[in-house]
Amino acid sequence: MNNRFTPSDTPISETEIFSRQVLDWFDRHGRKNLPWQQDKTPYRVWVSEIMLQQTQVATVIPYFERFMERFPSVQALAEADLDEVLKYWSGLGYYARARNLHKAARQVCEMHDGQFPDTVEELSQLSGIGRSTAGAIVSIAYRKRAAILDGNVKRVLARYAAVEGWPGTTKVLNQLWQIAEAYTPEERPDDYTQAMMDLGATLCTPRKPNCLTCPLQSGCQALAQGRVEEIPGSRPKKQIPERKCQLTLIVNGAGEILLERRPPSGIWGGLWCLPQVDEQSSDEEILQQWRQRLGIELELLYELSPIRHTFSHFHLTMRPRVWRLTANPVGLIRDEPDLDWYAPNRPPPGLPAPIKKLLKQYPKTMQLAL
Repeated sequence: MNNRFTPSDTPISETEIFSRQVLDWFDRHGRKNLPWQQDKTPYRVWVSEIMLQQTQVATVIPYFERFMERFPSVQALAEADLDEVLKYWSGLGYYARARNLHKAARQVCEMHDGQFPDTVEELSQLSGIGRSTAGAIVSIAYRKRAAILDGNVKRVLARYAAVEGWPGTTKVLNQLWQIAEAYTPEERPDDYTQAMMDLGATLCTPRKPNCLTCPLQSGCQALAQGRVEEIPGSRPKKQIPERKCQLTLIVNGAGEILLERRPPSGIWGGLWCLPQVDEQSSDEEILQQWRQRLGIELELLYELSPIRHTFSHFHLTMRPRVWRLTANPVGLIRDEPDLDWYAPNRPPPGLPAPIKKLLKQYPKTMQLAL
């Protein structure tokens, strides 16, 4: 099939020129061999779009392939335990995405008989699916006209139309949505959507964009005004707060480490982690806490190097301290479903990346504590 455009005596609009330039560039240079571009089902498109939120393509590819191998369908994902879903997500960060993914899979199976809706309105009612993600599913999987506005597309459109201000504000965002809706074509909406994301990812990058090879350079107002570097506007800077805590690394006589499942919401929600206590907690307070909770006695052995991890809204410095369990009462785990022992000779559950790195970085911790 020939997708090239041919001259016509019929005048075409600015929006048609825009989409034709984008699609012609995509035919020549667009990415067409990414894993989620093969066998484009609504399920595969949805999972890839969620994974690609705030995460680069190169990072997502191996996660997507493993995820699809384990959860090949929305039914398989819906039937899985959240713990296992989080395990396959571990390392991608922003774990609310995984929790919403699991919840939405169950919604699709329970409310839509396992079939994804084909409208933006219905898709937007599922957990974790916003307007742009819904538009991507409709346009790419169903090949129906629907606009998207992810981070890459915001940047392309803001520069092309010289839209000033930070896209995180309602006023700027609404303006960009109007442009996105106007420029999205009826024909080949799947290729157009992919092309716009590719343009932002490969040419119209946040810094040092490659304007010389951009198909939209002739109509780009930011380029004409010499303001490419300052459009779109940046998020207003604010001081990111610092937080601290202690990580209680408890080792038993078998060399296993006690892990605690985090609450469903909040940071690392639903993942297994080393128990956390306030940075100011004294040794006696920690000992008393575990005596009251499980009736166990601990002995402090030593302290490991601090770990610093940055979340979207704060920095967290964690101070791991190794404790030895001096008594292992019967029923310790049976009475506490959110506690479990991590043994090096079995696959770990879903762990936050910093905790996984810590346990790998100190493989001799168990032996030293025995």
